[in-house]
Amino acid sequence: MIIKILISYIMGYLGITIEGYYIERFINMCRSNKITIWHLKRKKDVELSFRVGISDFKEICKIAKKTKCKIKINSKRGVPFLMHRYKKRKIFFFLLLVMIVLTLVSSNFVWNVEIKEENGQEMENIVEDMEVVGLKIGEWKSNIDTKEIINKIRLQRKDIAWMGIELKGTNAIVRIVKADEKPEIIDENEYCSVISDKVGIITKINAQTGTANVKVGDTVNVGETLINGWMEGQYTGIRYVHAKGEIQAKVWHTKYINIPYNTTERKETGNVENRYAIKFNNFKINLPKGVSKFEIYDTIETEDKMKLFSDFYLPISIQKTTYKEVEEKQKTYQIEEAKDVGIQQLQEELENEIQDKESIVGKNVNTYEKEGSIDIYVTYEVLENIGTNEKIVF
Repeated sequence: MIIKILISYIMGYLGITIEGYYIERFINMCRSNKITIWHLKRKKDVELSFRVGISDFKEICKIAKKTKCKIKINSKRGVPFLMHRYKKRKIFFFLLLVMIVLTLVSSNFVWNVEIKEENGQEMENIVEDMEVVGLKIGEWKSNIDTKEIINKIRLQRKDIAWMGIELKGTNAIVRIVKADEKPEIIDENEYCSVISDKVGIITKINAQTGTANVKVGDTVNVGETLINGWMEGQYTGIRYVHAKGEIQAKVWHTKYINIPYNTTERKETGNVENRYAIKFNNFKINLPKGVSKFEIYDTIETEDKMKLFSDFYLPISIQKTTYKEVEEKQKTYQIEEAKDVGIQQLQEELENEIQDKESIVGKNVNTYEKEGSIDIYVTYEVLENIGTNEKIVF
């Protein structure tokens, strides 16, 4: 039924009203003659409106005559009537034909590369790497070997655990699962020592297996052995083990900033200008041309690609350039004021970096006055578990 109605639209259909006392008989005769009528609306007991295809109109007239119903054409719809209406607009149809041909030709190319990374993890230079191996905008789809591209990227990058490429319409959908950076896991049966992976002062050490090489209060550097992977007994002598233990140390997190006494503060005024441009792949037309009337401004560019369906992108995009007016004011800090600003900023950065706030046991601030500015260093002392396994090589 739906397919027949769709065909009727392509072939053309009529909106019709009939009047008479034998409307039910009219409908039954249409059904028995396999004439499709739809969108039926009963206005009165003796009046019915409906739609019917052009090809069935003659039969409808015959049935209306037999049932003594008056017939009236209310509307004409469909492609044939549309063509007749615009038959004198040759330029319009020529441009329409050109657009259809261009759309069909463009369907053989990739006009958008959509990267979907697991958990929203962004991967640096992944777009550039894919362009190098052959997946880029404007590439002929038949020239794209997805398996070969995946293999080349996997060989080139070690930070990808899984990758898949799907070509849908003119859209290339790239799905990526990032590889987790995991430390080397040493088998329990292998001999190893525990070495320091941070600089700090030992506050607690508990060697479960192996021999402690440091004591509480010792300062250790990166790479220094904390627990030796061997044990010595009076009767057994030296025997090697898989060293384990809990080592806690006080480590330091330091941030630095330079605050000039005389600086320029930028603040948005709220005034905004928008400029638009049409891009045909790499060709750009500005609408209109010109620069912002603002003296000082920040620029934000966004680009929306045109598409017919969810995955059928066109080589056309609308580029929007937003200019936000900014006021600049000269700001002069006194020494103490500059210190406060710098210290507050560094403390916020450090506290965002350190997840366990209760592990912070101390804070140290150092400032160094210079000509025209001040250097500020903020150091947090934090209690952390340190140490990593290192295999013993004989």
